[in-house]
Amino acid sequence: MNDMRLIRAKSGTNQEGTSAHNRRVMIDALRLNGQLSRAELARATALTKQTVSNIIEDLERDGLVESLQAVRNGRGQPSTPYRLVPEGAFAIGLQIDRHVTRTIAVDLVGRVLARGEANLPAGGPATGVRTILELIEKTRRDLTALAPHSEDRLVGLGAAMPGPFGVEADADDPWMMAAWQNFPLLETLAAGTGLDVGLQNDAAAAATAERMVGAAHGVDHAICIYFGYGLGAGLILNGELYRGANGNAGEIGMILSLPRGASSDERMPLEHRASIASLCKLLDLDPADPDLYARIDAVAESPDQRLLRWIDAAAFEMRAAVQALETIFDPQTVILCGGLPPGLARLLTDAMMPLLPSIADRRDRTLPRLQVGFTDPWAVAIGAAAEPISRTFDPRFSAILKTRAGAAV
Repeated sequence: MNDMRLIRAKSGTNQEGTSAHNRRVMIDALRLNGQLSRAELARATALTKQTVSNIIEDLERDGLVESLQAVRNGRGQPSTPYRLVPEGAFAIGLQIDRHVTRTIAVDLVGRVLARGEANLPAGGPATGVRTILELIEKTRRDLTALAPHSEDRLVGLGAAMPGPFGVEADADDPWMMAAWQNFPLLETLAAGTGLDVGLQNDAAAAATAERMVGAAHGVDHAICIYFGYGLGAGLILNGELYRGANGNAGEIGMILSLPRGASSDERMPLEHRASIASLCKLLDLDPADPDLYARIDAVAESPDQRLLRWIDAAAFEMRAAVQALETIFDPQTVILCGGLPPGLARLLTDAMMPLLPSIADRRDRTLPRLQVGFTDPWAVAIGAAAEPISRTFDPRFSAILKTRAGAAV
């Protein structure tokens, strides 16, 4: 292997009692780089060769890592590269949206193996949760058919739904799923599936998908603007997803904005002007239409004046949002992603150029200030599935703190 190649990894620690953190560091390094030798792992993670060897042997025994054919470089001894075993772990992701629910199954490296989709029936969570549990069970059966031992290596269920969480809302407010917010969702899902369940908002899930298998892969500081029915941002800071005190970090759709030429009493939430919901209202489209994305893309192919006016207004708002996010968080890049069709994403990002001047406007940039990530209605479900993988295997400072209590990884 080339000793000079750039290897992306977090640092481990050679202090005693920190094996849980070091295991996560090694798994993360292999996920980021694909395959590495023991020597490369030691250099990249600042761990001793003996520590790396011990952890590699443990991970091999646990079925998480496998060795590949030895590679000879120059005159030295051949080195053996290691990589993650995709079948080493599996997870289920669940998206709950206003009109539809989606489930997806992924393996340890983020490959999608099974998926399912269903319309949510009327009646709120009392009836909808039955549909959700049936869909999860079907996805698990589909996963087992492809990977017979997957149930033994299923690390959890990740759920994602629109936020914000814990905020008082009118039951009829179309922007917030108040009935679902007040429903004991985590407890019901855990009891119905027997799995550990985590919950995040849809913007955070979209950012998790970008971090695991998308444009934010290997990027330590990125802001993922989720453009869906509403608007939000997933914050990747220091390589970890930042959720805030109540899981509501990045709810930029609730920022009160003021359009050009308006008076101060005409302020309204940003997502009322820049979101799929606002576009549907303008074009008289049904957000529950299963062909909504195709219909919007068809309009984007030959845009009419209504769409052009919406793009102009949305781009005006989004330029300001990007400039504010860059100023506050100093990211390496901002990624526009989530529930908007590819054609619309292209028109919107083109209209946002040139971006407003900001501290991100640097000559030494290696990534664009703004780029397009996943434009896929399944992006949130992918991110929801990635969350249990991340929760179980990604390096976190909390892994060190929990070591003496017996961390699992």
